[in-house]
Amino acid sequence: MLDDATLPEPALAAGTERPLAPGLRRERVLSINHYTDKLFSFRTTRAPSMRFQSGQFVMIGLETDGRPLLRAYSITSAVYDDHLEFFSIKVPGGPLTSRLQNITVGDSIVVNGKPTGTLVMSNLKPGKRLWLFATGTGFAPFASILRDPETYDTFETIIAVEGCRDVAELQFATNVVTDVRQHEYLGEAATGKLLYYATVTREPYHHQGRIPDLIASNAMTTDLGIAPFGAPDDRVMMCGNPHMLSELKALFQTRGLNEGSSGEPGEFVIEKAFVEK
Repeated sequence: MLDDATLPEPALAAGTERPLAPGLRRERVLSINHYTDKLFSFRTTRAPSMRFQSGQFVMIGLETDGRPLLRAYSITSAVYDDHLEFFSIKVPGGPLTSRLQNITVGDSIVVNGKPTGTLVMSNLKPGKRLWLFATGTGFAPFASILRDPETYDTFETIIAVEGCRDVAELQFATNVVTDVRQHEYLGEAATGKLLYYATVTREPYHHQGRIPDLIASNAMTTDLGIAPFGAPDDRVMMCGNPHMLSELKALFQTRGLNEGSSGEPGEFVIEKAFVEK
């Protein structure tokens, strides 16, 4: 006789999905957009019970060998959308992204229904200019923030900054900004408030250079035709390359800005939980 530890799992009826752990649910892939051989975005269904704040991330993934393999992904869709959207990198040999990049419409992904994250408005002190600094897929949380009417009610100016190596990698961020400016309702709110600055480091482009260097030299604000960075009412959110984050944090602290958190709002906040694998 077999003991309990060696009893085989009961077979599932044809067409029956294995139950997921509490807090997890399956969502169906609705559309996929591949921008480069390294970047893609996709949309899924959204459970009515799924609630999040703009800028938060959630654990998502795929079922492999009967178990969910999950990683942190920022939600790029708006809080009012009836779908979820995510922006992902493709990492050769990555435990999750090497599989996730091959999803097709109709496939299922696993989503944890407990969003979290530091890139939320309540972690910042009141201010007038909101800077969103991102590299690569670090732009993902800002897509949701830029799609939120509250952003334009809260700040007088919003400057979205995306830095990439190649021009093609800017496409997702550029699409988001274009869609916001042309949106039936958001377009009016964003007019005169939303500025976009895209820069690359490895190809000729009208803006070139690393984000920390462009800030420190005031080249970015000169290009935009606005007052230099560092005014008392400047507020910052940033997400992306760890080296950029550490450089910007040091730069901001030398200018008297303090990092905010859920316990104590500050002048800038950082999100480090974005997908690289």
